[in-house]
Amino acid sequence: MSYHFISSHRFALHPLQWGRLAIMKCSITRRSFLGTALLTPWLSMLLGAEVRADQKPLADLQFGPAQPFSFDWLREHAKQLAAQAYQPPVVRHAETIEKIDYDAHQEIQYRPDAALWRQQGVAYPVRFFHLGRLFPTPVKIHAVREGAAREIFYSSRLFAFGEAEFAANLPDDLGFAGFRIMHSQTEERDWLAFLGASYFRSSGELDQYGISARGVAVNTGLPTPEEFPRFSQFWLEPTADPQAVMVYALLDGPSLTGAYRIQALRHERVIMEVEATLFFRKDIQRLGVAPLTSMYWFSESNHQPSWDWRPEVHDSDGMALWTGAGERIWRPINNPPFVHVSTFVDENPKGFGLSQRDRNFENYQDDRVFYERRPTLWVEPLEPWGAGAVQLIEIPTDYEADDNLVACWVPREPARAGDTRTYKYRLHWVADEPYAPDRSRVVATRISWRTIAKTPLRPAHRIWFAIDFAGGPLDQIDRKEPVELIASTTRGHLRSPGAFQVTGARRWRADFEIELEGGEPIDLRAYLRLGEQALSETWLYQFIPRASTG
Repeated sequence: MSYHFISSHRFALHPLQWGRLAIMKCSITRRSFLGTALLTPWLSMLLGAEVRADQKPLADLQFGPAQPFSFDWLREHAKQLAAQAYQPPVVRHAETIEKIDYDAHQEIQYRPDAALWRQQGVAYPVRFFHLGRLFPTPVKIHAVREGAAREIFYSSRLFAFGEAEFAANLPDDLGFAGFRIMHSQTEERDWLAFLGASYFRSSGELDQYGISARGVAVNTGLPTPEEFPRFSQFWLEPTADPQAVMVYALLDGPSLTGAYRIQALRHERVIMEVEATLFFRKDIQRLGVAPLTSMYWFSESNHQPSWDWRPEVHDSDGMALWTGAGERIWRPINNPPFVHVSTFVDENPKGFGLSQRDRNFENYQDDRVFYERRPTLWVEPLEPWGAGAVQLIEIPTDYEADDNLVACWVPREPARAGDTRTYKYRLHWVADEPYAPDRSRVVATRISWRTIAKTPLRPAHRIWFAIDFAGGPLDQIDRKEPVELIASTTRGHLRSPGAFQVTGARRWRADFEIELEGGEPIDLRAYLRLGEQALSETWLYQFIPRASTG
């Protein structure tokens, strides 16, 4: 078993005024309006209602003049833009946009008959999002054919406004908020959407929205304001494969620009190949590459009955890593009482992701939002990334609408003004992590807080951990074999480690106790071994006594 260095740090609650509120400004809005499929009855109406017969006549899409376009041109454009001072986006007709609040935005529907590529023999038509209070900044969207791009012009006649008729009189220089790609010419469901800052997400293999990706993360999890660069322009192009769509995007922000090429392929799974070239205007303290954003409120390891009637609420229950040395690691997610950053130092990682491993409806009991179907999102580097670290940023939350998790690759060499970097990677929106390990995996983590009589020889509290492993070589091992639990802790005393096969189940359970010392976080590490052979992936956990004591 290879050793993998882990470091972590935290800061007190007050930095939430910076990091968390900045993240929530984008995350809540994206979750509310792009949303989870069937999150609420109005959402399914918003994403797919038919246009009523009494609405205005449909308008055809209007395009600007053709301009030469290629990814080389986009890179050069981003490079030239980085050499200029950052220009904040202009929000036109801000007073009217401000009136399009949460309720009004529900009423606004894009007209299906005006979808891009609807009548052009392309598998996936494209519909556009309207601006509103929560998404006030317009983006330019272009259609690309045979090396030529034409801007798609906004018109209020492309939308049905329902009860929000005041918005129907908006002028035609407004622009769109983003776009979504539909399943087919006839279905009223989408499988890919870009909306807000540099966020995008797919419903994935199980056809249920949840986790998001971002173009880049800038200074996430620091006690200073996070920066949110945005995709300011998009270019959409059909590909030779009818099941794929090419999305080009221009990233712009105070500290950097970027040129992105994203090929999204949808068969049974959704796989995206991303090439991003970044140009830096300023030094960046913490650059996050291939960032993932998700939500974790509680699970079986930290559920408190007073929180919610459901047993578990999360889009992701753990972070999986495949290190450059070949070690497979599972880190269950926490909901800490403070912003917490865990750093997993590595070189040329093979992959990492935020996963939803628990696929049992009985463990969620939510038949409206179906957490058991939320996609796992796995990042696979397509070329060596060198030295750096995978970072997991956990932000406290008391509500499921908050996206409070970020995972990303942070290069060891800091980004400096004038630098250029290119990253190529693949995003897998799947039910399970791709490239299954040859070892057994963690399937559950359970914790019990035990108060005992305090004496001079022992502390007042012990924590009991039970970790369930399943699959892989454990399926072939007789329960009488001397399977060992190899466990360690950075603080406190570890007592009675052991492993056994669970009666009547095809899984093994490892359990042990920790006698607490003080109130600081404890880093734990465990795996199963038979002789000199490692049987399981490595379980890592950070236990926070303050969170458990209430």
